[in-house]
Amino acid sequence: MESIKYKRVLLKLSGEVLAGANKFGVDAETVGRLCDQIKTIVDLGVQVGIVVGGGNFWRGRNGHQMERTTADYMGVLATAMNGLALQDALEARGVYSRVQTAIEMREIAEPFIQRKAMKHLERGRVVIFAGGTGHPFFTTDTAAALRAAEIGADVLLLGKSIDGVYSADPKIDPTATKYDEITYIDVLNKDLKVMDSTATAMCRDNNIPLLVFGISEPENIVKAVKGEKIGTIVK
Repeated sequence: MESIKYKRVLLKLSGEVLAGANKFGVDAETVGRLCDQIKTIVDLGVQVGIVVGGGNFWRGRNGHQMERTTADYMGVLATAMNGLALQDALEARGVYSRVQTAIEMREIAEPFIQRKAMKHLERGRVVIFAGGTGHPFFTTDTAAALRAAEIGADVLLLGKSIDGVYSADPKIDPTATKYDEITYIDVLNKDLKVMDSTATAMCRDNNIPLLVFGISEPENIVKAVKGEKIGTIVK
């Protein structure tokens, strides 16, 4: 068996990633490529939890004329749709998986129960955590940090549209420099917008390493669990 650096990981995927070039909804080809890589790391013996966002269907800020709580709960429903899409693609590839939601939707998914999630992981099943934290005013970044702490993940893998953490947005500032490694306190002090501040503080307080990498190349997921030098490590 090939060597792996991380035995149990929490992979955070934005909803926009699942939309691919379409920018909306779920692109089957894009999801398929991601799930091929997830299958590869499961076959290597990695225990995988996934937190998925819902921005490909709805973002709370889209409902600016709505009451915030209502808009956020609509986002919760969007994450559930994405969780089911991931489960379907994984199981089509022979990867056993479970969707657990922070808000009960018993007809389509299990409620989140920490001990049950741990059992699934130990049995080699991928656990997809949908529904965010189950509360408005919290992002799915915060949900990812929370679930990573609850399952005792060795690392939180954050796949983004850029290939690491930069001193500024490289799409706007061509002089921005990439960090190979940075501390959580520097991320907060420099306001680098890697994740929201609540998620960043939770990772720091629970001593969870964060690996930020470019998800446009899905094979980076495999490179990450093997400990290859990609992206930026925050710790």
